[in-house]
Amino acid sequence: MRIQTRLATALATAGLLSLLTACVGAPSKAPGPTISPSAAPASSGTAACVADPGAVVARQFSQAAKEVLPSAESDKLEAAAAQGFVDAASEGAVVAVRSPGGTWQKSYGLADPATKTPMTTGVYQRVGSVTKTFTGTVVQQLVQDGQLELDDPIANYVPEVPNGAAITVRMLLNMTSGIASYTLDEKFMDELFSDPTKTWTPDQLLATGLALPPLFAPGEQFNYSNTNFILLGRVVEKVTSKPFEQVLDELILAPLGLDATSMPGGSDPYPVPHAQGFTLQGTAEGDATPVNTSGWNPTWAWTAGQMVSTVDDLLVYGRALGTGQGLLNSEAQIDRLSSFPDGGGYGLAVGCIAGWVGHTGELPGYNTSVFYDTDTDITVVVLANSDIPSGACDESKTLPDTVQTLPCMDPATRIFTAVSVALDHEFTPAPKQ
Repeated sequence: MRIQTRLATALATAGLLSLLTACVGAPSKAPGPTISPSAAPASSGTAACVADPGAVVARQFSQAAKEVLPSAESDKLEAAAAQGFVDAASEGAVVAVRSPGGTWQKSYGLADPATKTPMTTGVYQRVGSVTKTFTGTVVQQLVQDGQLELDDPIANYVPEVPNGAAITVRMLLNMTSGIASYTLDEKFMDELFSDPTKTWTPDQLLATGLALPPLFAPGEQFNYSNTNFILLGRVVEKVTSKPFEQVLDELILAPLGLDATSMPGGSDPYPVPHAQGFTLQGTAEGDATPVNTSGWNPTWAWTAGQMVSTVDDLLVYGRALGTGQGLLNSEAQIDRLSSFPDGGGYGLAVGCIAGWVGHTGELPGYNTSVFYDTDTDITVVVLANSDIPSGACDESKTLPDTVQTLPCMDPATRIFTAVSVALDHEFTPAPKQ
C-alpha cells in the first residue's frame, strides 16, 4: 500500500492540539496533537485538577458497578452518545460508561462499510497513545519498588541521549524533557506513509528522535514527544532485563485480568474481531477520500502507542488508572494525581481536565478516549474507527460534509464530550485546529 503524500508538518507540533487529544498518530498536513494549551506546566494559581487525591485512592469499588445500568440513566447516555456519533466523522464507534450504579455500553454504525458489517461492543482496537499510560504506570511501579527514581537522569539508562545528565525520568513522563518527537523528522514521516506496513525497531525510532535538535532546555517547557516514551520503554528493559511486553504483562495485564489487551508487533496479527480503520492522514492535498489503515504496521509507535484493547478491558483499566487500585500504592497514586499543573494539564503520563483523568489515543484510522471522573467514580471509554476530525477545523483535514458550526474535535473526543454532558460533568477540551 502506498500513499501519495509529502508531509509539511509531522506530528511535529505534537505539542499543540487539543488538551488530551494527544496522540501518537502520524499527522496529515495539519499540525500534530497536543495535550496542553500552555507551553510549560507552570503553576497558574488555580485550584488543583483533582480536588482530593487521597479520597480518590481510598474509594471503595461498588459491586453494583458490574450490573446493567438502570434504563432511566442509560437512556440519557444513549441519546447523548448517539448525537455525538452523528456529529463525529466516523463509520462506527463503541461507547461505554461504568458508574457505581452500573455499566452501560453500546455500539454505533459500521465496523466495515464495504461489507456493511455492524460495529459490535466486542471489537479490538488499536488504542494509540493510551499506551503511554501503561508505559508510565510500569515506570511508576518500578519506582515504588525501588528499582529506579523519578529524578534519575536518563543518562543512567540510555547514555547516548544528548544532555541526558540533565533530563530526568520525570521529565520524560510529563513531557518537559525538550527531546523532539521522532515524528518531527520529515524523512521518517515520508517513509512511514510511503510504506505503512514496514516494521520499525525501537532503536530506529530513538536514532531518529535523538538526532533532532532539542526543543528547549530540560524542564523549561512542555512539548508532547513520542521519543520520551520510547526512551521510557528502554528504561524499563534496562532495569528489569526483560522485554517490555513481558514486564507489561507481569505488572499490569495479568494482575488486572486484561486478557484482551496486548501489544502485537509487526508480524503479529491484529486480533479479531476488529473494525476497519479510516484516515485522511497521508492523503494528497485536496483528496478527501478516507484510506483504510487496518493493515498498517503499528511498530513505529512501540511504547508510545502500539497497544490493542477492548472496551471491557479499558473500563477496568480506566478506573485502575484513576484510583491506582491494583496498580500503584497510595503514595505513588497520590503523587500521580498531584502531578498536574494547577488547573489541569499533563502530569505523569496522564492528563487531567476538571477532575477527569485519562488519555486519548490515535493511530491512523483509530481514535480512543479513556477517562475516569475523580469526582464521581465514573469511567468512560470511547472507541472510534476513524481519526478524522469534524467541525470548524482551520488546519486539520476534514470530510466535505463536516458541520462548520461545531468546534473542531476528533471522533472519540466528540462522543466522550457529549456523554460527559449527560453525566452532568462536562469535559471541555481546548479547541483543536
